[in-house]
Amino acid sequence: MDLIYWLMLLKAPHLGVRTFYKALEVFETPEQVFLASKPMRKESGLFKQATLDFIEKHDLSVIQADLDWVKAQNCHILTLIDDAYPEQLKTIADPPPILYVRGNVECLSMSQLAIVGSRNPTPAGKQNAHQFAGALSKLGLVITSGMASGIDASAHIGALEADRPTIAVCGTGLDRIYPAKHKSLAHQISTKGALVSEFSIGTSPIANNFPRRNRIISGLSLGTLVVEASIKSGTMITAKLAAEQGREVFSIPSSIHNPLSQGCHQLIKQGAKLVENIDDVIDELTLGFTPLIQVDKTLISTKYVDNTPTVLLKYMSYETMTVDEMVEKSGLSPQIVIQELLLLELANRVTKVSGSGYLLTK
Repeated sequence: MDLIYWLMLLKAPHLGVRTFYKALEVFETPEQVFLASKPMRKESGLFKQATLDFIEKHDLSVIQADLDWVKAQNCHILTLIDDAYPEQLKTIADPPPILYVRGNVECLSMSQLAIVGSRNPTPAGKQNAHQFAGALSKLGLVITSGMASGIDASAHIGALEADRPTIAVCGTGLDRIYPAKHKSLAHQISTKGALVSEFSIGTSPIANNFPRRNRIISGLSLGTLVVEASIKSGTMITAKLAAEQGREVFSIPSSIHNPLSQGCHQLIKQGAKLVENIDDVIDELTLGFTPLIQVDKTLISTKYVDNTPTVLLKYMSYETMTVDEMVEKSGLSPQIVIQELLLLELANRVTKVSGSGYLLTK
């Protein structure tokens, strides 16, 4: 019965999270808001007339979709006062009063690291997200992200392939998968970890929902690792929120010619921890996290070590180069360049990205 009042109050028009908490300060519980007299609600000065009318009408049909959804297997609705509500999230300035969860509720209270970045990353960016997520998952961190295309998806997949749980915070109701192409990924996440949202069942992917979603990603986590980001992006909003919440902010540097490095480099200038390997992350989380196994710095690193016997490597970088450019820089014949590129591809040292373009892998 208590859940019904929480759901009803949050459905009221013109009533956001801050007004919700102000109402609790005055009335103590959502139930008391509905049980209070009309004059008392009006005299509180908290509610607009449309809100007062909604509360007075008390129409349960507006939450019926939520009540039906929570009856399904592995579907949960947590209020702020539930024992399963993650303590880490409670510490932010405006924690969501309600969390909709599909999957394993227990993983919400595990030590988490957010990995976020561009929806259109470079191949190297996707690889970094995937490898860091996998390696850090094996150490016991739950990887949390937003299930967006690009870096987010690569991070979730990296954790899943390491056979570890991962959490996706959604900007829609959990009956909607966004983007739609991630339906299979969402199923895997909810089976191994959890899908989370503060938005009621039936909520569409509205643009304004995603910045709100971002505060939950950072709020659940001990820190946020930014892989690739432009200056003006949702990723930078998440990093800003993490800093405001007192969380650690980590950033992976890249080429100065990569437009998606600009956000990462700006964060480093502002005090974010520059990350080259997983030890750079673990070192900053010692107060809130104990690794399951001893950290091995060689487990994953963005540094490149040349141990392949080929002349061509010294002329390559993490920026795309064509065969013609490599011929010009190295002085080798086109036949030799193509031959060595084939050997490097077989050794997983370079990646072909488009046409005749290649770049280094790790």
